[in-house]
Amino acid sequence: MARKRTRKFKITKGERLLYVGGFTAFILAIMLQIFCGASIGNLKMSVEKLNYEISNQNKTNESLTMKVNELTAFDKVKDVVKDMGLAYNNDNIIIIDN
Repeated sequence: MARKRTRKFKITKGERLLYVGGFTAFILAIMLQIFCGASIGNLKMSVEKLNYEISNQNKTNESLTMKVNELTAFDKVKDVVKDMGLAYNNDNIIIIDN
C-alpha cells in the first residue's frame, strides 16, 4: 500500500509581504476615494452657495438700477425742479451719450 503524501501549503515570507502590501494598498485606495469624494462634495456645496449669492446680488442690482432710472427720469427731475422753485430752461440741458 502506497501512502499518499499530503503537502502542506506554506506561504513564504515574500508572498506574505506581497499579500499584506496588496491588502494595505487596497484599503488605502478605498480610504482615499472616500476622503476625496467628501472633499469634492464640500466644494460643490460651496459653489452652489456662491451661485445663489451671486443671483441674489444680481436681483438687487437690477432693482437698484430700476430705482435709479425712475429717479433720473425727465418727469421726476422736472417735478423736483418745480418743487424747489426753479425754472425749466431747455437751453441748459446737455445730453451726454455713452
